[in-house]
Formats: sequence, C-alpha cells, structure tokens
Amino acid sequence: MAILTKDEILARVKKGNIVFTPGLDRFQLQTHAVDLRLGFTFLIPKAWKMTPKGREALRIDPLKDHGPEYFDVIELEQGQYFELLPQEYVLVSTFETIKVPNDLMCVLYPRSSVNRKGLSVDLTGIIDSGYEGPLTLPVKNNTRSQTIQLHPGERFCQVVFEELKKKVTPRKSRWHGKDVVDKAKKEKAAEMKLVGSGDIRKLKSDFPAA
Repeated sequence: MAILTKDEILARVKKGNIVFTPGLDRFQLQTHAVDLRLGFTFLIPKAWKMTPKGREALRIDPLKDHGPEYFDVIELEQGQYFELLPQEYVLVSTFETIKVPNDLMCVLYPRSSVNRKGLSVDLTGIIDSGYEGPLTLPVKNNTRSQTIQLHPGERFCQVVFEELKKKVTPRKSRWHGKDVVDKAKKEKAAEMKLVGSGDIRKLKSDFPAA
C-alpha cells in the first residue's frame, strides 16, 4: 500500500473523489494526513433505567442491539464545551463526514496532543473503502483527578489514506438503500443467533468467505 501525501489528497478532494462535508480548512491538512475536528454531539452511557420491575442496571450484551435508551445524548450549542470527568467514557462525533473512494482505505489515529492531555481514543481503526458518513469515536479520560474540557471544532484525530493495489467493491452500508439494510440485518441476526448458541462451526459453514 502507498500512503497519500497532502498534494495527492488535495487533488482527489478537488476532483470530488474524496469528500469531506463540510469542506476542509487549511489547518487540517498535514504532510500525509488530514485532521478531523470534534463535533457537537456527545453520547454518555447510562448505568440504569426504569422498568415495570423497578430500577434495573443496563447490561451490555454484544449479541443484542443497543439503542438510544442506553445513552444520554448531548447536543452542544456554539461556544459551549464539554467537561469530561476523570475516568469517564463517552462517544463523540466528528464535525466532518467523509466519503472514501473504492481504491482507498483509511486508518484513523488520535492526535498526539490529545493523548498528552490524558485522553485515549480507544477504538480508532480502519475506515472501509467506499464508506460514506459520519465517524463516532469512543473517548476516555484516563486521569484520576483532572477534568478535561473538550471543545467542538478542536482538531481531534487524523485520517491517513492508503491506496489499494486494485479497486474493490465496497460492502454496502446502511446508507445504501432499504434492501441492502434489510439483508444486512437478517445476516447479522443469523450470525448473532449462532454466536449465542455457541455453534461457531455452523456459522463458518453457513457463511463461507468465498
């Protein structure tokens, strides 16, 4: 794989091959990466909910979908900031959405200045070829005594573009129509059912890679 440089990224952006919405500003362009800015949406995990039985703890089960009832959603206004408490964990949005062409993939990294504050952006990783949409980042304050202010608009993470040896057919996401969404949901439900039963051999035989 070859990593795109600043000039190559800009050339693709001008052609509409790579798309950032809203568009980039000059502060975001690095030698071989693009900084993304923090958005205004913060999701705080809830610890409990009220049910007919009473106050119940919220349990994360990877075999089930977890909807908005598992989070308090905070939308900041212009000029407001978010104070992340010691050891607190939240999900944050990027200000920009991204569209990746089918001959590239991306790797997402935290900025070093973010790490130095005592923050960890835990689950950064690959952005698939063909992906289109917003990015959500899990963030934790690793300090035991310091509250860290997060400001919408601050440069928070970096995207590195890597060129594939040949174009791929992107796996369709939830942004690509109802039929695709329905098929993906059915396949995921089948996968989770087999995982839940522990029948991994059947999962492998029913859903071969090729």
